[in-house]
Amino acid sequence: MLREGLLAAMRCSGLVLVAMAGVVWPFALVAQVQTEVPPVVPNAKPVMVERIKVHSKAIEGNLEGETADRDVIVFLPPSYAKEKHRRYPVVYALHGFSIGAEQWTHEIHVPQTIEGAFAEGAQEMIVVLPDSKTAYGGSMYSSSATTGDFEKFVARDLVTYVDAHYRTVADRRGRGLAGHSMGGYGATRIGMKYPEVFGSLYIMSPCCLAPRPAGPPPGMDAQRYADAEKKLEGDVAAMKSAADAADLPFFTKAQLASAAAWSPDPRNPPLYFDWPMKDGVSQPEVAAKWTANAPLAFIDQYIGNLRQYRAIAMDVGDEDGLRFDTEKLHRTLEQYGIENSLEIYHGTHTSAVADRFQNHVLPFFSRNLCLEDCR
Repeated sequence: MLREGLLAAMRCSGLVLVAMAGVVWPFALVAQVQTEVPPVVPNAKPVMVERIKVHSKAIEGNLEGETADRDVIVFLPPSYAKEKHRRYPVVYALHGFSIGAEQWTHEIHVPQTIEGAFAEGAQEMIVVLPDSKTAYGGSMYSSSATTGDFEKFVARDLVTYVDAHYRTVADRRGRGLAGHSMGGYGATRIGMKYPEVFGSLYIMSPCCLAPRPAGPPPGMDAQRYADAEKKLEGDVAAMKSAADAADLPFFTKAQLASAAAWSPDPRNPPLYFDWPMKDGVSQPEVAAKWTANAPLAFIDQYIGNLRQYRAIAMDVGDEDGLRFDTEKLHRTLEQYGIENSLEIYHGTHTSAVADRFQNHVLPFFSRNLCLEDCR
């Protein structure tokens, strides 16, 4: 779909540009990537790990057949078992596209990095990793009749379950939301809409922030672009169910995931979404729905919500193509007078994510969440 040279360059930065019906979206390249591991911190105390399932009413009845019983990994701090009356703030950390919660643990190297953060001085907290992987590789943390409402899964069903089953600081000021890549998009999107649930946000290398112009990406031959779109439309037309995506290329799955999340259509079986191309012709009304799901396109509607956060931070690697839109998000908040921080560190899309989680994300929440009492 992309020229070999462009694809090679994007592989080096851990990204691809996904071209679809005139809309181009960045996604993490993926399945399992290798990330730099911070050194083990001497004398770090072990955390407890619980793998549970959380039933989500918000995901019930989706047309794609995604299970409403979601895998969730919970990390309980070293003192949790002994200090029976103590309550803890909670950080919800969202994974990226094409991986689930279990693979996310290997990318950010938990529990080692959580233990390291506590040993280095971060206050103890509960860390929760929900699984939002779908048949196409990711829910986009969006609300869709096709995939289910993953916004409410995270912000309502999951938070309600965790507060009911663990000793949490059950207050927005005691909850943090973070995410990387697609998860960074999710943290941005959900954060804008649910300030009554979360008190601080940390956005890591977010994808899909901005709407993209129509036509082929810069440097790509127009005919090759048209041929690629035609083939893609044919591949989609041949599908009989979401299960048929299992062997499709990464690029195609990323676009299918976007369509299922952002242009659902209950009247269009068997896939129950609308495609931005039909018989080789762009469908502007469908492309408009995709644009409407770009945070930089709808952020102005949620400025009042964003003002409610105690702290907002974001980071991105200097070799990450997502840096430019992350900088736009940072500048937009600044233009509205909303205090936030942006750090551009040396690295690619994924290279430093474990170090960032241990030495930046968890310390950030340690400073900005209520630790036990929010009065």
